[in-house]
Formats: sequence, structure tokens, C-alpha cells
Amino acid sequence: MNPSTAQARVLVDELVRNTVSHVVLCPGSRNAPLSLALHDAAEAGRLQLHVRVDERGAAFLALGMAARTGRPVAVVCTSGTAAANFHPAVLEADRAGVPLIVLTADRPPELRAAGANQVIEQQHLYGGAVRYFDELAVAERRAGQNAYWRSQICRAWNAAYGEWRCGPVHLNIPFREPLVPDGSDDWYESLDGRPGGARWTELPDFGALPSSVVPSARCGLVIACDSGVGAASEWAERYGWPVVSETGGLGLAGGTGIASGIWLLGASEFIAAHKPEQVLCIGRPTVFRQVQALLSDADVEVLLVRPDSDWPAPAHNVRQVGQWFDEPTKPADPEWLAAWQGADRAASAAVRAALHREDWPSGLGIATELIDALPPEALLVVGSSNPARDVALAGRMRPDVLVHRNRGVAGIDGTVSTAIGAASVHRGQSYALLGDLTFLHDVNALLADDRPDLTIVVLNDDGGGIFSLLEQGAPEHRDSFERVFGTPHGANLGALCAGFGVPHQVVSTVEEFRSALAPAPGLRVVEVPVDRTRHRDLHARMRTAVADALR
Repeated sequence: MNPSTAQARVLVDELVRNTVSHVVLCPGSRNAPLSLALHDAAEAGRLQLHVRVDERGAAFLALGMAARTGRPVAVVCTSGTAAANFHPAVLEADRAGVPLIVLTADRPPELRAAGANQVIEQQHLYGGAVRYFDELAVAERRAGQNAYWRSQICRAWNAAYGEWRCGPVHLNIPFREPLVPDGSDDWYESLDGRPGGARWTELPDFGALPSSVVPSARCGLVIACDSGVGAASEWAERYGWPVVSETGGLGLAGGTGIASGIWLLGASEFIAAHKPEQVLCIGRPTVFRQVQALLSDADVEVLLVRPDSDWPAPAHNVRQVGQWFDEPTKPADPEWLAAWQGADRAASAAVRAALHREDWPSGLGIATELIDALPPEALLVVGSSNPARDVALAGRMRPDVLVHRNRGVAGIDGTVSTAIGAASVHRGQSYALLGDLTFLHDVNALLADDRPDLTIVVLNDDGGGIFSLLEQGAPEHRDSFERVFGTPHGANLGALCAGFGVPHQVVSTVEEFRSALAPAPGLRVVEVPVDRTRHRDLHARMRTAVADALR
């Protein structure tokens, strides 16, 4: 057996022993030893192999699987720009705390020095975004190789799963030719792993004794981001604190969930009269300026629950950081919670009434209908930009819906791939709500060998609709807006879907939309054309309606 084949077979075997059950592979020459070893393992039923031709999409596919399962997923590519195309997903996995094991094949050192084809500097390619990096020594036919290879996989898995926080790791693996099996199984030493399928190195399950933050105010507020929404709801139900989530009412349970919380945080008169003494912030808030403003308020004490040392601190005034939240030292003020609940009822009614008066479709209207139509225990993947805002501002209480957003660095990269990856490991119907630019940015993801039960709803406003809600969307910037922000594309999404063999449907009425959302097998795209020139005025009318309802 040649060294490259031996090394690849051992690495794959040890990945399986370390509970890696999903691997995403991109075809290439230099990674041929790993490709063949992965194929054999998949044929033997030891892992599930997903093959993608686009490295960026492949990495986001793996990220979606890992985010949904909470377990490390491996992604494999050849050398050169293939490895560079993993970078956006590595950055997202870093900030979002998603366990990825990145395996990049490489040329051996003597070929790099010779200026060989498809060579870049792959050592520390992803910088500080990975929890662990190692370049494996080039495989040789000598004693000790088996133990070394297996040990390094255990180190990588441990770093990805997290002594202190999950995240991406990178193993760079130089392979010498020959890159394919030579027909022999003879090797210098035994290539067996530990008996009984055990890991080579057993490591503790970290996080058993996490540090805690201790709330100490009678008038407090919980702000829950993607992770921990359910746990936050349970804690708040016991101790009487209102909960506001960046996903609106999705995932919130119990009577303390404030479905219209994002609207309330943006209502200046209400917040001035109902400013919390403490905010218990769970996760990393990224979407709403009103959340950042509250966390930056010098009169508000911030307690942050985040399992690492890279915590968000808009005003650098965080009082405590911990991995969990403990029992408060003071009982909550019942009148405080009642005031927030009363405001929530008023604001929610105002939002529903105002939306009813608006022409359909709009971003808020689409999000509202989608959330209401989701079957129980559905997965909803939400794109960045307007969809993330529309879902939160819809304010619909659905504690039975699972939500995923790529909010680590909040890019639109690879969102279709992420949705397909998450849906492929979700037991039930899955949906995604994306903007047209997000969809186009990752349309190659539709070229999938496995197509889960996923309905992708594309809110098509023909360009960068998010910018119409920001400063550059103000009337005084009208002359430059379309050219450098609106960026209309005129793409035919139906023709693109047809090219990939994916069912596509355009809907223009709410009745058609409701019908299109009925659960169905396989991958499909539902497109809803929207006029983005309406976004800014619509949001202004909604804010006015909420403010009037709170007076």
C-alpha cells in the first residue's frame, strides 16, 4: 500500500470513530486519496458522503449540517483556490460557534518549492478564525504513522467540539504521488484503531461545569439571539423577566415572551418609560440597531451569556460574561412584566391591523404568512438582510419552529447551501426565506445530489432592497441609489431553476402563496415578486401605528 492511501484510510476511519457521520467532499486530484477512502466508508455505511462541485457552497452545506446537529462535520477539498473558497464559511463558523473540520489537501513541500501547479500558501490560511491548525507530515512508510495520524484527528475533533466553544479547525494534508491505491494492502505496521471502534484518544466532555452570570435587578429584560431562545424562555418564565428575541416570536414559549419586542425597543417613548435596569443578553445580537442602542445605554447593566472570550460589547460596559445564567438574587417586579405584556398586546394588535391595510405582497406580509403556515416542528432558515428583519418584525409567536440564521458574520454567502445542509439532517419539513440577491449569490447550491424536503421562498425585489431601509435609501440619495445600492439584475429565476431541474413557482396573491407552502417532498423554489420602492414608507407607517397604540 502506498503512503497516501494508508494515511487517507486511517484519517477517515478515525473521523468515524470520533462520531463524524457527515462529510462533504469536493472533487479534485490532490485530494484523491481522501476521496477514495471516503467513498469506501460511505459504501460500507459508516458515514454519509455529500459531493459538491463548488467549494464555497460545500463548506456552507457542511456548516448547515453542523449547526443543525451540533456535531462536527468534515469538509474536504483539493489544493489551491479550492481551499480559499472555504474561507467565508470558516469565518461564519468561527463567529457562530459551529464545529467544522476542514481538511485541505496540498502538494508536498518539494513541489511547493518548485512552483508546482495549483499551489498557494495553505498554512494558517484561515488565520485566527480556526480553533486549531496543523499541517500533517507527509506520509511515510515507517513505524508510528498510524498513531500519529489518529492522534491528530482526535486533537482536531476536540478543538472543533470545544473545550470552551465549538468552532472550525483546519488540517492541511500534503499528499505525495501515487494518489490512488496500488492494489496492495501491505503496510509497515498495523493500521487498526482502538478495539471496539473507540477513539484513539478519549477526551472529556467539556462544559459540565460552566460559569454563570447572576442577574440582580427587579426590572430586567432578556434579549435572546439564535442560540438559547428556548432556555431563555424557560428561565424567564420561572423568574418573571420579559424576553425579546431577534427572531421575533419564533422559538419563544411561555407567557413572558414578547412577540413585538423589536418594535417596542424601537419605540423611544415606551423605552424611556420602561428602561430595564439589567439586560441579560444571550448570544450575539447582530441585526437591530435598537438592540445595540439598549446594550450601549450607560444606565443599563449588561450581563452576557456567551461561551467564549470574544463577547460583543457595543459600549464596552458588559458587567458579567458567563456560559450560563443562574437564579437572580432579587424577585422580579410583577408590575414590570405586566407593563411589557400589556404593551406587547397593544403593539401586536397594531401590527396585525396595519398589515391588513397594506397591499400584498410585502416583506412583512410574506414573513407573516410563511410563519403562520409552517407545520409543527418545521425548520426555518432565514437569510440575512431584509428576511431576518421581516421575520422578527412579523411578531408571530411560534415556539414550535426551529430557526437558523447565518448571523456569525451576517453575510449572504452560501445561504442556499446552508439551508440544504440544515434541511438534510432535520427530521421534518424545512423552509427558507431568502432575498433574491442571497439566492443568486449561491444558486449553484441547487446542483445537489441529495435534495431534502426544503421549500425556498425567494422574496424577489430585483436588487438590494435592504438599502432602501438604511440611510442611503433616503430621498436625498435618489440619484445614486439604483446604480450603487439598488443594483437591479432582472434575472429570470424560473429559467435558472429549470436549468438545475428544480421546481419553481411564481406567486402573486396571498391565496397562491398559502397553497404553495403546503408541505411537499423534495427541493422547490417559490418566488414572490415585491416592489422594493414600497419598503421604506411601509416601515414608517408600521412604526407610527405601533407608537400610536402605545400612547
